[in-house]
Amino acid sequence: MNIIGLSGTNGSGKDTVMNLLAEKYGFFSASATEMLVSELNNRGWALDRKHKAMLSSEWRRQHGMGVVVDKAIELFNQQPKGKYKGLVVGSLRHPGEADSIHKFGGQMIWVDADPKVRYRRIQDNLQERIGTHAEHGLSFKEFQADEAREMNRQTDDKSTLDMNAVKEKSDIFLQNDSNSAEAFKTEVQKILNL
Repeated sequence: MNIIGLSGTNGSGKDTVMNLLAEKYGFFSASATEMLVSELNNRGWALDRKHKAMLSSEWRRQHGMGVVVDKAIELFNQQPKGKYKGLVVGSLRHPGEADSIHKFGGQMIWVDADPKVRYRRIQDNLQERIGTHAEHGLSFKEFQADEAREMNRQTDDKSTLDMNAVKEKSDIFLQNDSNSAEAFKTEVQKILNL
């Protein structure tokens, strides 16, 4: 299976990379965020980062550390055979998910950008982003605190978020400080040799 995992900091451009791979290169895209938001809606839970993290940890405890990738592969396998060139799984936040991508012979991409640039992007795009309306009005300090909680595992519970561990397992690193989505897409294509 041709599989790519996407991770990185909030507002860094992961969706841009995912959409590029889907629209221009024929990948089926599966977003961890969309999967989580769908289940949070089913449960009537808030769509904030805290509840997404709680739900993803629950899934990992119940179904294994690579459950998000497993769910993405299930979705991919439901598609007509041969319709897509591969699978891109977005917004991975746990090292078990990176391990799962590697187990299937895939590569992990880490996307990052300056924190102030990312914060501005998120605030500018709240209406377009799935499930992020709970972040409306979040101060830069709160944004940084949320990110700090997700970057390093906060408890002995190995099912919780640990994005730094995902970063350490990544194969390709993209920096997106540009104000131009088109310039970033061009850079992505060069780096990924697409």
